[in-house]
Amino acid sequence: MENKTDNGKSKILIVDDDVLMCETLADIMQSLGYSVECSTHLEEGKAKLKKKFFNILMVDLKLSDGDGLDLLRYAKETNPETITIIITGYASLETSISALNEGAFGYLQKPLNIEEVKILINKALKMQQLSIENKELLSKLQELSLKDVETEVYNHKYLIERLTSELLRAKRYALSISLAMIDVDYFNSINDLYGHAYGDKILKELAKYLRHFVRGMDIVTRYGGEEFVIILPDTDKQSTVHFTERLLNDIENHVFDQENRKLKLKVSIGVANFPEDDPNISEAYGLIHLVEKAVILAKERGGGRLVTLNGKEPEKPSEGIQENVDHLKQKLSKIEKRMHQTFLESIYAFAKTIEAKDYYTGEHCEHMVSLAVAIGKKMNLSGKELDDLKHAAMLHDLGKIGIPDDILLKKGKLTDAEYEIIRKHPQIGAEIIRHIHFLKDVAPIVLYHHERFDGFGYCAGLKGKEIPLGARIIAIADVYQALTSDRPYRKAYSIDEALKIIKEGSGTQFDPEIVDVFFEIIKTTK
Repeated sequence: MENKTDNGKSKILIVDDDVLMCETLADIMQSLGYSVECSTHLEEGKAKLKKKFFNILMVDLKLSDGDGLDLLRYAKETNPETITIIITGYASLETSISALNEGAFGYLQKPLNIEEVKILINKALKMQQLSIENKELLSKLQELSLKDVETEVYNHKYLIERLTSELLRAKRYALSISLAMIDVDYFNSINDLYGHAYGDKILKELAKYLRHFVRGMDIVTRYGGEEFVIILPDTDKQSTVHFTERLLNDIENHVFDQENRKLKLKVSIGVANFPEDDPNISEAYGLIHLVEKAVILAKERGGGRLVTLNGKEPEKPSEGIQENVDHLKQKLSKIEKRMHQTFLESIYAFAKTIEAKDYYTGEHCEHMVSLAVAIGKKMNLSGKELDDLKHAAMLHDLGKIGIPDDILLKKGKLTDAEYEIIRKHPQIGAEIIRHIHFLKDVAPIVLYHHERFDGFGYCAGLKGKEIPLGARIIAIADVYQALTSDRPYRKAYSIDEALKIIKEGSGTQFDPEIVDVFFEIIKTTK
């Protein structure tokens, strides 16, 4: 269909087998500013209607080769928005009712009254414009009903509808289809610190980022809260893993809200695929269930990672009494672990508010976790000790939440009084977590991570092996990451300069045994 206007003019098609009548009416309409074409035969009129859109069709009721109502019906089928006005020299109540029943907007009786023609055409065009605007509005409303208002990506309803159709297509043509679920870690900390309106702004920015990152065939949807789901049609599992690995890395390195607070986000990503994970999936929720399980596993493992799984449910235990007891124990253990994980997420979210306040601290914390755990593994710490070390590394600066911003973010040298306030952050952090039972062994690490091996540290002046092992490990990882990071009051040291300072502190500031382990790890990563 061509444009609905020629150079801004409404288009009128006149079909009348009276050549003089047709030409006269065309001249009048053109003088009124309309674009007009004429036809004297029914079939010629049909051809013109098929070729282009006309705002108005004016057709004689009786044509030499047919009935004007036939052309009216054809116009409705071809271009439903075209308005038809019947012209007749034999007007009667019966013919008028017949024309209106067929969908005519109105009719004009010959000889034509030009003022009457002008009034009827103006009314027709106004009604047509209103009809077009209503259809466009309905189309927008329908689109909006499938879009998430806050993020402007497709919503949960669309996800289910589209995934259902894509799954049917995949089954019919033996194709693959993958889902990737992205869940923002510790998002509550942003809402808590800056409010939900700011959190919505970040989610909208993330949604925009995802839309630009995906391929043209992929569909980004908001699943709910801070969760997004990407549908990847015709994509096998391995290709999806490669795609989401790049996505995970890119998100972690991307700075959101660049003009204001410069936030970095961590996300957990789950991947599921039909038919590789489960060839018996019969509906959209089956695949969604698998990708949710993968995200839950990513969360349970600390977040900031990609997890895939085969999607198969665990086998049911046998009916033996002991087997049932064992199964119940496993179930309770999983529930307890999930409760701990949920609680940890809340605590970590609290810790993440430090990142929102102090960009350096957030970056520093992320790097410290991997370094501290690497040292712990090298020293053959148990699984429980490594978990405690990881939690302590994440929470060691939690107490800075109680330090005023003008001190925490000061670019110049701290005064003695300000330094005394800063020195309180280990005690504040330990006080926050000391009542949490399963973090009872983490609190001492947080409290003593600024002690020195020679006894001249803070908060308690402990020395040597009096300092908990985890705190001695955190002390080295903390200082190394601090030295190699930009601070408000200085630029980062080079790695070689930082290593020299750590070496010089061996036996005084740091445990020499841990310093040796630290250098072994650094050698393998340089």
